[in-house]
This record gives sequence, structure tokens and C-alpha cells, in this order.
Amino acid sequence: MILPITAYGDPVLRKRSIDIDAQYPNLAEIISNMWDTMYNASGIGLAAPQINLPIRLFLVDSDFILKKLEEEEDQSENDFAGEKGVTQVFINAKIHSRVGEEWYYTEGCLSIPNIREDVLRPDEIDIEYMDVNFIKHREKFSGLTGRVIQHEYDHIEGILFTDLLKPLKKRLLKNKLERISKGDVKVDYKMRFPARK
Repeated sequence: MILPITAYGDPVLRKRSIDIDAQYPNLAEIISNMWDTMYNASGIGLAAPQINLPIRLFLVDSDFILKKLEEEEDQSENDFAGEKGVTQVFINAKIHSRVGEEWYYTEGCLSIPNIREDVLRPDEIDIEYMDVNFIKHREKFSGLTGRVIQHEYDHIEGILFTDLLKPLKKRLLKNKLERISKGDVKVDYKMRFPARK
């Protein structure tokens, strides 16, 4: 089932999410709905706060975008040529370290539609998480996959990619962000906007 994506300005996007266990109500259905919602909105990642649930759960499909880049681009210009993507659920994730050279890449967010900006992030992360069967993993990710995971991980920490921009860029985006929070935005997927006071 496709769910509405929570828009910028909703308090749930600013909460630090809580850990869950295998008995969390309707977890399999929630995960299935998140995949449906993400793909319907042409996303490559989605975190539970974006469907109004402040729990430590997110999904990533970097395999999809890497294959698309491989098909579309001249491989001499594809910075991610040869990178292996993942299609993975991350539960109760904890980043142990972020290392390597920092680099800019243009990011967007389904909760902040029609805004894309260059964000500086380190190249590699060391992350511990549980999969859908609550089996614990600890892995390192880098490249585009590492970046997508960092973006989604930030969501469960209450951080948005716009928080990582320089002060001048934040000020320039202020009006656009306010319009999104008021529902004054055109998108081709369902959204849930903050209640008006």
C-alpha cells in the first residue's frame, strides 16, 4: 500500500527515532508499504519518520540508481562505475564511524520535494544494523551507497540534508521550505503536510 510521505515542517522529521524489536506491531506490513511508497515516488531510500513513524527503520535501494547510471551515462564520466549497490532494510542502525575524503554530491529528499543541493559527506561509513529477520550485521559502505545510507540514517536521527548546507544557502531556501511546509508544492506522489495552527 502506498502511504503519504511526511513533508518538511512536520515535527516527526525532527525527532530522534527509537529502537524497535521483532514484536513491533505490523512490522512486515510497514516495510512492504515503505517499499511500495518509495518506488511509487521514484526514491532510492526512505526512512520511517517519512511515513510518520519515529522508529529506527529505513530502506535503501542504491542498486536501482547505480544500474540506471550505468545504462544512461558514458562510463568514462560515471564516478560510480563498478560500484555494487544494495537493496536492504536497516533496523536499529548505528553508525560507528564516518571516514575518508569528504566529497560533494547533489542530494534531494522525498520529504523536501523540488529542492536539490550539493551536500558534503565523508566517503565511508562503518554501520551496525539488523535486517528484516533481526540478524545483526556490521558493514562498511562507501561511494553512492554509503551516501544514500548516511542520508537515510540522518532521518532517524532527526537530521535533514538541508541542515548540512552552508548558512547562506539555508537562508536562500527558507521561503521554498516554508511553502513546502504549508502544502504549496506540486508533486506526483501522496504527501502528508503539517497540521496548520
